[in-house]
Amino acid sequence: MIGCTFQKDDELKVQDVPNVIQTKTTSTPKVILLVIDSLMDESLKKAIEENKAPALAFFMNHGRYSNQLVSAYPTMSVTIDSSLITGTYPNEHKIPGLVWYNKDQERMINYGNGFFEMMKIGATQFAEDAIYQFNNVDLSPHVETIHEALEKRGRSSASINTIIYRGNYKHELKIPEIIEKTTGLPDHYNTLGPKILSLGALIHQDEKNNHLVHRLGFNDSFGAEELIYLLEKNNLPDFTIIYFPINDHTVHKNGPKTIKGIEKLDKQLQNILNAFPNWDEALNGITWMIIGDSKQSSVNDDKEEALINLSSALSNYSILKLGEKVNKSDELAITANERMAYVYKIKQSISLQDILSKLKADERIAWIAWKENGKVQVVSGKADANTLQFKPGGKFNDIYNQTWSVDGDSSILDLTIDNNNRIQYGNYPDALARLYGAMYSQKGDFIILDAKPGYEFIGESSPQHTGGGAHGSMHKDDSLAPIIVTEMNQRIDHLRMVDLKQWTLNLFDNAKNE
Repeated sequence: MIGCTFQKDDELKVQDVPNVIQTKTTSTPKVILLVIDSLMDESLKKAIEENKAPALAFFMNHGRYSNQLVSAYPTMSVTIDSSLITGTYPNEHKIPGLVWYNKDQERMINYGNGFFEMMKIGATQFAEDAIYQFNNVDLSPHVETIHEALEKRGRSSASINTIIYRGNYKHELKIPEIIEKTTGLPDHYNTLGPKILSLGALIHQDEKNNHLVHRLGFNDSFGAEELIYLLEKNNLPDFTIIYFPINDHTVHKNGPKTIKGIEKLDKQLQNILNAFPNWDEALNGITWMIIGDSKQSSVNDDKEEALINLSSALSNYSILKLGEKVNKSDELAITANERMAYVYKIKQSISLQDILSKLKADERIAWIAWKENGKVQVVSGKADANTLQFKPGGKFNDIYNQTWSVDGDSSILDLTIDNNNRIQYGNYPDALARLYGAMYSQKGDFIILDAKPGYEFIGESSPQHTGGGAHGSMHKDDSLAPIIVTEMNQRIDHLRMVDLKQWTLNLFDNAKNE
């Protein structure tokens, strides 16, 4: 059995050691993937060192660990989960962020970015986007989820409280009566998911699961009870993914160094391990993968300094209001995803250079990107900055075996290119593929803005996290998450969220050939 030891950040860099996770067992167990929202290396280690997370310590001591798992971009849960379950970036799966502007529908899509935005959009539209449209309309039909791929291989799967879950089985999501009466939603939605689907109060396996009141079951206790139920009923499928959301809320409020959310989460993991005769039995026939979905970085305490108000910066334009469809006077739409943002040109006569000149004046913006002449153009937040241009294909290659054409000032994205045309990534892991993915995630003319550490974008009614934590940006402070894998006979070649789907499929494919 291979144990785990903590490694300093500078001892384990993804570009230097791309083949980080490798274990040595020859059998192929069932796989349980635990996704812990905003789980981070520093706070995880602190919780374990203070004996506040015995379950996570158990998994780490019986597996391999890295703190270099590269998230998707934007580093918002909906986009990350879409990349995790489809193995693609947003240019393929088409979920651009938590908040975005749909050009065809001429309205903003909001999957859950705060109470005030929800009220302006309207509870009915918000609930339909988050409950139904996400999986059944917006997620591209041209990508295959891990549930769909496993079904083709004759493997069963389950999704517990994971918001992206599309599969091949028909399910009925029952809308709680209080929501049905207050929103005008139908009493149910038909949806497609894996063989086993749990989604809070909407659908669950254990009829006695009583953790449905808090956040309508979208909480850690509910998820843990559902998994325990499958274990006790001996109904665990080949692959199970379960999402634990509560740590994210704690970090947003208290900042990245807090361990309160990890302590609470670990108690649920202890409950799961206690469902076995002893904890060691949990490793018998089951491979556990525990990942964070992204980091959060600190947001400065001073609201005036920390919050980048794009509506104010672009106040000379007519900006689309939340909850409204486009009218003739609207010129721009703004969607803030915490530490990144999209600005859309609704009226084509608007000058892109004029928008850029107003935004580049703000030194809190790290860089701005847009599409032009078939390339992604990137400029830093400086008035006299040079430009970086890139597109897929070309003479430069990176550690992920991706090739690129790159011209201009590579320092904008902290790229280093050596004499062998090899690209090394610095502050922005997998920068070219992740930015390209976001840039081609949707229709229309728009720009992407990424904030420097310490700052956060706000739109019309965005939530803000001054004095706490936030994510969304492509910076490594938001992008690198921990991963723990217990014994497995399949090497993870690249530590990226987008690669975990294929790695899991390879695991099952190789088992078939043994």
